Amino acid sequence: MHKRIVFRGVEHSDLIEEYANQQLKKIEHFLENERTPVYIDVIIEPSKLRQHSRVELKVKSANYDLVSEYEFEGVAFYDVLDRVIDVMYRRLHEEKQKNVDNRKMVGRHE
Repeated sequence: MHKRIVFRGVEHSDLIEEYANQQLKKIEHFLENERTPVYIDVIIEPSKLRQHSRVELKVKSANYDLVSEYEFEGVAFYDVLDRVIDVMYRRLHEEKQKNVDNRKMVGRHE
């Protein structure tokens, strides 16, 4: 599994990276049985001047190619990161269920 955390417009922060890694554990756990290669990219753009943060999360594997992003003014950066990860986790579950349903329908006739 290839994971990359990118900081745009700000200096690298060990504290933010550690928090992002901690929050990404549930997505990594979900994808641990996925065929390789699996890529997880997190693009972090916190604002220095005002509370206007943007986070983008991309997951790419053999079965999934999803993007989740969120940008909102007036919300703490950690809340934005949590929201993006929760939305991606929910979308991964939905896509997995669609794949399972599609496999069940193969070969059935009406």
